[in-house]
Amino acid sequence: MPISNKFTQSLYLPHMRIIFVILLMVFTGILIRVVNLTEAVPPRKPFDSFPLEIGEWAGEKGRFDQSIYDALGVDDSILGSYRTGQGDLVQLYVGYYQSQKKGDLIHSPKNCMPGSGWNITEFSTEVVRGDEDTDTFTAIKLLIENGGEQQVVLYWFQSRGRIIASEYMQKIYLVVDSILKRRTDGSFVRLISPVQDGDIDATTQKMKVFAHDLAPYLHAYIPS
Repeated sequence: MPISNKFTQSLYLPHMRIIFVILLMVFTGILIRVVNLTEAVPPRKPFDSFPLEIGEWAGEKGRFDQSIYDALGVDDSILGSYRTGQGDLVQLYVGYYQSQKKGDLIHSPKNCMPGSGWNITEFSTEVVRGDEDTDTFTAIKLLIENGGEQQVVLYWFQSRGRIIASEYMQKIYLVVDSILKRRTDGSFVRLISPVQDGDIDATTQKMKVFAHDLAPYLHAYIPS
């Protein structure tokens, strides 16, 4: 029985996507290394001074094990647990890379979460509304599960004046900016919150409120 064209295309397209991603990563690494210009590094505040009060959220700083920081290769970061008086909890992590020319590239949760025992069960995007239209941005949303526990993850890449909700576009802009702006600095912003009473939508909305309150504070710590 002959194989239909539709079936052939369904096998062909995923392989082409994988090949494209591999070629893009290789091209990004090579080009960043061969562009041998002195990088322009804008001034920024260190995360040691990052506020622990954001809107109605009160935070407490934490730390990963040192081996995690070594694997991530970040130059500066903040890890904090922020709570409201009603008991809502959001864990914030921001990792800042002063340069990505030497191979310390921003890691994606899509790769890290499964390795730490969490299964990604849903993937989508969420729009976080700002006070002005120009402040509105899109974040990537993951629903993850481990042993019956569910958590919602919101994350985005904030680099060189852009907020990017795509691993592919983040790498493309990295190459473009390394040439046109002489910059490869960048940041990764991630929020995690446990799902309460099985209500994923309510958890997501609370996280978007936190993201809205958080966004203005990031400008001083992540160069535009």
